[in-house]
Amino acid sequence: MKNSISIMLVLLFISCNNQKPANLNFVKEKENINNVLNTWHKNAAESNYEGYFNAMDENSIFIGTDASEHWNKKEFEKFSKPFFDRGKAWDFTPLKRNIYFEKDGRIAWFDELLNTWMGVCRGSGVIEKEGETWKIKHYVLSLTIPNSNIDEVIKINKTKDSTFVKKLHSNLIRN
Repeated sequence: MKNSISIMLVLLFISCNNQKPANLNFVKEKENINNVLNTWHKNAAESNYEGYFNAMDENSIFIGTDASEHWNKKEFEKFSKPFFDRGKAWDFTPLKRNIYFEKDGRIAWFDELLNTWMGVCRGSGVIEKEGETWKIKHYVLSLTIPNSNIDEVIKINKTKDSTFVKKLHSNLIRN
């Protein structure tokens, strides 16, 4: 009898852990994520500092287009505050977005093409559902470079990249 109860408890535990959320509507969750990201970009365009940063998780990371731009939320807030205070942050308009879900539907990742003052950029990130709210955990902004122009970009970046690599390399050696 004891063995039967133990086996039943183990089977119950396993079945609960492998279950997908029965009531999760992935179409609706995609709409919710699109709304969060569209509003996030709109808040930057309208210099809504509070709205912009409330969309980000407290432990989020933002990676910008410059190799030195790797910020946690507090660092990114500090960097961004002067732009928002002047009433002119940035205006990124989504052109296309793909969203993918982890099995349990609580974590999603996305990539998007954006129309920006820099031309077409790519954003990608991770977003997690906390309670009923989606929060941006990680975001990477990058420039798109046509393959036919890559040689020109390499030449432009060569000196700066060389200096940056030396700095990073010397930090690695000391640590």
